[in-house]
Amino acid sequence: MTGDHYFTASPETEARPREVEFTVAGRDYTLTSAGGVFSANRLDQGTGVLLRKAELPGPDTVGPLLDLGCGFGPIACVLAASAPTATVWAVDVNERARALTAANAGRVDAADRVRAVAPDEVPADVTFAQLWSNPPIRIGKEGLHELLLRWLPRLAPDGVAWLVVARHLGGDSLAQWLGEQGWQVRRHASQKGFRVLRVTR
Repeated sequence: MTGDHYFTASPETEARPREVEFTVAGRDYTLTSAGGVFSANRLDQGTGVLLRKAELPGPDTVGPLLDLGCGFGPIACVLAASAPTATVWAVDVNERARALTAANAGRVDAADRVRAVAPDEVPADVTFAQLWSNPPIRIGKEGLHELLLRWLPRLAPDGVAWLVVARHLGGDSLAQWLGEQGWQVRRHASQKGFRVLRVTR
């Protein structure tokens, strides 16, 4: 056993690549995952709820879009496929996750539009039309709040953030906290114990 978490920068867990298959908006995806990244063996249930229930960008969306905490890249790949002219920034502290996301972008013909980078590699002047995240609740409330306070202000003035959080892991209290920080928060959908939150300025 190792001490790796999905938010470990350089996981030591053996990679053992495996295929993950799922369907979103009538399109089938087959992506490569590996050990040491978030939800390595399947599409995470919360991510699945987010991709089914939030409003995916349309073909006329130009972005840039942000997948915050990209893991092996399911959200980034769906965003890139749904908005075929948009640039998608896929951010993760985990270098193996970034490598997988970059490779998977090629599987949806978006290698030139998905930028899988570490948080500090996103240029300071980039603002996002949309932010999508199944945020890393396991880093703790303080870390989660820090993460959101860092990235939500980078939404464009008319931008929208889509977040999914399990109700039993604090989805409702997170919505309340975001409201207290001055954000407009609407519970867009609930499914399988998850809240899909729509966050705007």
